[in-house]
Amino acid sequence: MLGILRGKKAAQYIFFEMLPSFILGMIVFISIILMFQVLRLTEFALVHGVDTKTIAEIIGYICISILPALFPMSLLFAIILTYGRLSSDSEIVALKASGMHMGMILLPALIISILVGILSAQTSFEIAPWGNRQFEVLFTRLSNSKAAATIKEGTFSEGFFDMVVYSNKVDSDNGLLENVFIYDERDPSAPFTIIAKKGAIISSSKNTGNSVLLRLEDGDIHRKTQTHTKIKFETYDIFLTDPVQDVTREKSPQSLTLSELSELLKQKDLKTEDQRVLETEFHKRWAISILCIVFSLIGVGLGTTTNRRAVKTGGMIMCVGVIIAYWVMYVTFEGLARNGQLQPALAVWTPLILFFAIGIESLRRNWN
Repeated sequence: MLGILRGKKAAQYIFFEMLPSFILGMIVFISIILMFQVLRLTEFALVHGVDTKTIAEIIGYICISILPALFPMSLLFAIILTYGRLSSDSEIVALKASGMHMGMILLPALIISILVGILSAQTSFEIAPWGNRQFEVLFTRLSNSKAAATIKEGTFSEGFFDMVVYSNKVDSDNGLLENVFIYDERDPSAPFTIIAKKGAIISSSKNTGNSVLLRLEDGDIHRKTQTHTKIKFETYDIFLTDPVQDVTREKSPQSLTLSELSELLKQKDLKTEDQRVLETEFHKRWAISILCIVFSLIGVGLGTTTNRRAVKTGGMIMCVGVIIAYWVMYVTFEGLARNGQLQPALAVWTPLILFFAIGIESLRRNWN
């Protein structure tokens, strides 16, 4: 009875030792990922003049969308760091000597991995797709509302809504153009050229599609098919986006919830390529949750290696090494699935099964 009580207290001790490290891991990995977004965020602030509040919204949506991947990485970091410290301080040896079963030593890592896995699953199924969708909508709104910023004065701009635009004078702040030349080949069968004295970019962020209207004044439309047609106008409107669109169809696969993915996969008229992408995304949502348990096994196996020095540095290096190895393998197999060389389910679950075997083997070697 005393041994069971001692084992429970030891398990609680290990469990609560991992929590601060888990939170630290979340902060570290979020910071690392945001570092790669610095250039984009700087562009929003300096080039597009986006305010601090909007930048904060962008950062928030990015963090929400990547949470499912952050949970298993932070968990691995916490387990390696905690069990590594216990091992280097000979606490693991002391627990074994007191008669504590290996399963009891592993139990805290399994409990926290199950809890984090459930949280990761809920985030992956519903919350992360919502965050990713909000980021897409916000990014589109910012791009459209600052459309004039993509037009450089006295320069032919090819990236303006798939049109070539030239303007002698550009007022980016007010979206005003003077002496405008536009070549529109969005319809390859009937391209046309527009020349106007003035133009104004009018944005609307109230609609789902964030419509952008280019209003031209006092100009001509030149269209050449079999014959040349010239149309003079006082005012001519070009709708650059259509606000009346189905939001669900606009979503990328990463923005679809698990239930939406399931519904789309039931459709019989899906293209083969689209079906592969959706099936891959569907299985990925489940696999990334199970990954928490797999990483817990690997973390305990690596963390209980004895005679380690510089636990924090070594733990971080091992953590990053495992994460890179897993994601390189996953991305490789995912690419094979998208190309039709592997079944999506096989491609997603194979890296997970291989790393599960590695975790079991690491436990067996260290605990025999």
